[in-house]
Amino acid sequence: MENEELQNDPLAQNPKEEQENPNATNDVQDVTDTTSKSDNISFENRIDLSELQQAVEKLKTELAKVIVGQQDFIELLIVSLLSNGHVLIEGVPGIAKTVTAKLFAKTLKTGFNRIQFTPDLMPSDVLGTSVLNMKNSDFEFKKGPIFSNMVLIDEINRAPAKTQAALFEVMEERQVTIDGIRYVMEPPFMVLATQNPIEQEGTYALPEAQLDRFLFKIKVDYPSLQEEIDILKTHHQRKSQKPLEMVQAVMTPEKLVEYKEKTQEVIIEEKILGYIAEIVTKTRTHPHLYLGGSPRASIAVMNASKAFAAINGRDFVTPEDIKKALFPVLRHRVILSPEREMEGMTTENVIEMILQSVEIPR
Repeated sequence: MENEELQNDPLAQNPKEEQENPNATNDVQDVTDTTSKSDNISFENRIDLSELQQAVEKLKTELAKVIVGQQDFIELLIVSLLSNGHVLIEGVPGIAKTVTAKLFAKTLKTGFNRIQFTPDLMPSDVLGTSVLNMKNSDFEFKKGPIFSNMVLIDEINRAPAKTQAALFEVMEERQVTIDGIRYVMEPPFMVLATQNPIEQEGTYALPEAQLDRFLFKIKVDYPSLQEEIDILKTHHQRKSQKPLEMVQAVMTPEKLVEYKEKTQEVIIEEKILGYIAEIVTKTRTHPHLYLGGSPRASIAVMNASKAFAAINGRDFVTPEDIKKALFPVLRHRVILSPEREMEGMTTENVIEMILQSVEIPR
C-alpha cells in the first residue's frame, strides 16, 4: 500500500525526474549565471576612471573651502583643463573670478602668472623680449609672463588688437616664436581670461579668431541669497586668514597629464558624433545667425563631452554630455544677425532652438 501511494503521489515522482534529467536544474542555473555576468559586464567601465573621479572630487572639495556656490563654474574649469582648452570668464567685478582662477592653479601645484591687460600693454610685455647682455655683447631672450602653466589674464578686452594678436600662436600651438626661434610651452598650459560685460569704455572687442581659441566662455552670475549669507559667514569665520593659505595642492602636473590621456580614451559612438555634427552644421545655416560654429567648435564639443563623461565616472559619452558642453562652447562662437540682436534675442536662445530641432540619438 505504501508503494502504491508513493507511485500515485506526484511530489514523490519529482526526484525520479531529476535523476532522469540531472542537468535540468544546472541548465537553468547556468543561464541565470550567464545573464547576471552579462549584466555586470554591460555596467562595468572598460576604462578605469575611478582615480580621476576621486581626484576631481578632492579638487572640488578643496576649492569649496573658500568659494561658495559656483559649482557649474568650477566644473567647467575642470572640464576645460582635462580637454586641454582655454577659458574666457565673463562676469561683473566682485564675484570671485580672479580668486577662483588663483585657487584653481594652486590646487594643481603648477606655475601661475597673472597679467593685467591695459591699453598701453605691448606684445613684448606679454611674450618677452631680447635684451643685450653687456658681458658677452650678445642678445638674450628674456621670457615674459606668458611662460607659465596657468596664466590669468585680467580684463583681456582692455588691450589693443596688436597685443591680442600676440596670444594667437601661444593659445593654439602652445609655442612662441621670437626672432625666428621657437619656444615651446611646458605642459600643462592653460589661459584663463576675464572680462567685464558691463563697462565697455576703453575696451576693445576680441577678434573672432581669438574667441574661437577659447574652449569655453563661462558666464558667472551673482550668488543667490543663501549663498550671499554663506559668503558673509565664511569671511567672518576666517578672520585674517588669506584664501590662498586655506587651499592645498591635490594634483600634480604628472597626474594631470595622465588624466588627460584617460579622458581622450573615453568612447564616443558614431551616432553621437553625427549628433554633434548636425547641431554645429545647423548653426551655419540658421536664419537668426550671421556666423555659425566652425569645425573647431565640433571638436571642442566632442572633447568637452568626453571630459564631462570622465568626471562622472563613465567611459562613454551620452547626449546629456553633449548638451552640457554645447552652450559654453558655442555661445562665443556664433553671432546673431543684426535684426535678432535688436530684438533682444541671445545666442543661447538660438542654440536652444537648434538643440530642440535635432533628434536625440537612441
